[in-house]
Amino acid sequence: MAIHKILCCCGSGLGSSLIVHMNTEEVVKKLGHPEIEVDHSTISDIHEGAADLFVVGGDLADFVNNIPDDKKIVLKNILDKNELEEKLKAHLG
Repeated sequence: MAIHKILCCCGSGLGSSLIVHMNTEEVVKKLGHPEIEVDHSTISDIHEGAADLFVVGGDLADFVNNIPDDKKIVLKNILDKNELEEKLKAHLG
């Protein structure tokens, strides 16, 4: 599955999702995929078709239960860029 859009989500769409958004953009470019669009929003925007890949913190794992595992990343630590990079590599190939 080709990934064209990644959506980073949190409860309000302003705090942690913005941090994860900025980190995700950085890691995606580092991995050689500048063409991938990265955005952030609220958990209410999590639904199949809104993005090719969703990234959320572990506290919001329940909100992505209906999303297939190959279309989501659940982070244990939203500030850990190494964890994010490792999980993005697995999805981007």
